Amino acid sequence: MAILTNLKAKNMEPGSSSLPHGGVEGLTLHPSAKLKGHGKWVLRYTSPVTGKRRLAGLGTYPEISITDAAKKANTMREAIAKGLDPLIEKEAEKQREKPPSFAEAAVRVHKELRQAWKNPKHQQQWLNTVTQYAVPEIGNLTLDQLQPHHFANVLRPIWLTKAETASRLRQRLHAIMAWGWAHGFCTSNPVDVVDHLLPTQPGKAVRTIHHPAMPWRIIPDFWQQHLTKEDYDSSRAILKFIILTASRSGEARGMIWSEVDFDNAIWTIPSSRMKAKMQHRVPLSPAALKIILKQRDLGSAFVFPSVRSKKPLTDMTITMLLRRLEAASDTKGRLATTHGFRSSFRDWCSENSYPRDLAERALAHTVQNKVEAAYHRTDLLEQRRPMMDKWAEYVSGSQPKSMADMIKTSNTVGALSKSKLIRAK
Repeated sequence: MAILTNLKAKNMEPGSSSLPHGGVEGLTLHPSAKLKGHGKWVLRYTSPVTGKRRLAGLGTYPEISITDAAKKANTMREAIAKGLDPLIEKEAEKQREKPPSFAEAAVRVHKELRQAWKNPKHQQQWLNTVTQYAVPEIGNLTLDQLQPHHFANVLRPIWLTKAETASRLRQRLHAIMAWGWAHGFCTSNPVDVVDHLLPTQPGKAVRTIHHPAMPWRIIPDFWQQHLTKEDYDSSRAILKFIILTASRSGEARGMIWSEVDFDNAIWTIPSSRMKAKMQHRVPLSPAALKIILKQRDLGSAFVFPSVRSKKPLTDMTITMLLRRLEAASDTKGRLATTHGFRSSFRDWCSENSYPRDLAERALAHTVQNKVEAAYHRTDLLEQRRPMMDKWAEYVSGSQPKSMADMIKTSNTVGALSKSKLIRAK
């Protein structure tokens, strides 16, 4: 049988007979009741599961071309040949993808977690608090419908009067939504930001300052005033890189070329150099990559070596730079510290409504809550990349070039070849 042509399909009259595709068994184009040259693709087949004849719609013509309709039909025919009914599989897939209600999710999470709990009383309390305070308010809502204000409404009645219970309930709500996020039922964890909708609990410190930090709002002015010089300065280069990546000073100072994947713009810090002894991947913005590429001619295995010794810069080198620049901080009488820029970045994330999980992963912080940690199976690298790009754009005050353009205009293709990466002499 000849294959159906576009000419014949476009001349198909409304209400006329259906046209067989000719290349796939059972595939026909049924004409529209009103429009000439329009129709609906239908695949007729016998279900290998039920033995009944079935009709599967594959879309409309001309939106779905003759070629595309054949591809879809052939895919379904392959499934049928394997003993599967495409329509049954499609329905099953819909059921699998449907987000559960909060009440259903709470029961499922509790069932998974309780196996690791030895105390029967704790097992019961975990579900009881969720059932008592949360289920009446949000139990019927699916996980993808829940927003921060829903959880604020759950917690508000006991937030001040039963602070301890409220804090434990918040942890359990967070664990349920973390489970939902991990399984693809929602795109973020709304419990992350619920504290911003609630008053500070009595006796709870608002913030503990460990390192004097530069307020994030003045970093762009600091950058433009002190860090835009084009002449080479290793201390300025590493300070800019630390700010852009929100990394620790020691991680950046010990960085070697083999840790950098230029093709994918990723810096992988091995566990041996991490505070938490866990490997950490950093998505590199174009601005951060530009800084690294300017370091390629220094003749050292280290990306940021001392010009004289070719060994890693000392922490005091960056500290002295900040002192010379009189870097302002949010602590009266003290200058900003290198580590404090991590706090600046964290504040910027919060103020710009980035999810807590993304910000904490960017800082390579360990998850203190054991329940939450159980569901942290990914480092969310690609989800963090747009956030780091925005941070780089914000602090530098300009839109950086893409990696491809940067390589082309800077003539640095050779620097990206493994055979030409700088090695220790």
